Amino acid sequence: MAVQKIGIIMNGVTGRMGTNQHLIRSIKAIREQGGVALGDGEYLMPDPILVGRNEKKLQVLAEDHNIDRWTTDLDAVLEDSYNQIYFDSQTTVRRAEGIKRAIAAGKHIYCEKPTATSVEESIELARLAKEAGVKNGVVQDKLFLPGLMKLKRLIDSGFFGEMLSVRMEFGYWVFEGDWQEGQRPSWNYKKEEGGGIIVDMFAHWRYVIDNLFGNVQSLTCIGATHISERVDENGKRYKATADDAAYGTFELDNGVIVQANSSWAVRVNRDDLLTIQVDGTEGSAVAGLRECKTQHRVNTPKPVWNPDIENPFDFEDQWQEVPDNQIFDNGFKVQWEMFLKHVHAGEPFPWDLLEGAKGTQLSDLGLQSWEERKWVDVPEIKL
Repeated sequence: MAVQKIGIIMNGVTGRMGTNQHLIRSIKAIREQGGVALGDGEYLMPDPILVGRNEKKLQVLAEDHNIDRWTTDLDAVLEDSYNQIYFDSQTTVRRAEGIKRAIAAGKHIYCEKPTATSVEESIELARLAKEAGVKNGVVQDKLFLPGLMKLKRLIDSGFFGEMLSVRMEFGYWVFEGDWQEGQRPSWNYKKEEGGGIIVDMFAHWRYVIDNLFGNVQSLTCIGATHISERVDENGKRYKATADDAAYGTFELDNGVIVQANSSWAVRVNRDDLLTIQVDGTEGSAVAGLRECKTQHRVNTPKPVWNPDIENPFDFEDQWQEVPDNQIFDNGFKVQWEMFLKHVHAGEPFPWDLLEGAKGTQLSDLGLQSWEERKWVDVPEIKL
């Protein structure tokens, strides 16, 4: 077995997502399985170097997960030709600067989204990467959730007939931090630090909608800051300046209407933290993070509105589960393996910085629609 190493700069992995999904469940897991299989007995082994601003956090994280390399000196690791890939999962306001420096150093780019705090800067990143000739990719993790992969299977099979509408419900109650610690970092609720659910989640909804249902043509959105005051990680009260909920409607180029409700101030009474219902002429489906259930035209009940009698239907029991029919690996890990093959062997990877810019564009237009209280069109992005 021949093993080739590839140096990866991992900037910002001391945060929740960076640690859990990208380091532990992706890069560490790939290393423990012996690398990424390239065929003919060859494997590509990621060799990460953890980069950040807090020496103690980096050292502890590296020791806990058997990582040999860590540093606070980003310039030094960018100058080292051994490190071919730059990965960024810093907070949004810091991401673009790090990516620009990495592009200038000739590194291939892989990063979290949003790629920047404005569509103009996201487009600039895509343009710089194209001009520099570096390979680049953006995390599109929800496409690799088992529930959404089952939903894609249904779409590809023609199960829905003519697709009519999509309803997406996302969110959960994030505690305010006073009597129970909040599950999300305080910067998420500070506009000045790149926070807000529109900036965060519309970047996800763009690639989910584009890849599954059709191209977004126009949208309307209203946001809200339902919880006006929270308590941060140090027990200090602060004013929430960013939106914690957003209610969007998207019109697609194929006539499909998508409604997406996103909230960190909602209590869950549904099957999962994210549910997506698709209705078509031939059938409907509801997908969560891992499961997906269907109701075909021939199995659809025929209720009649009559509030004067007890409901005779058990609507929840009239859906069928879609079987797995395959083994689902961690979605972040799957996409990491694809990007590593893209860098090393040139295999396809369609989710580049231009796709990331489309996500930022949708966030910007959502904020614009809210501010101007009107529908806005979604123009094509050209580099």
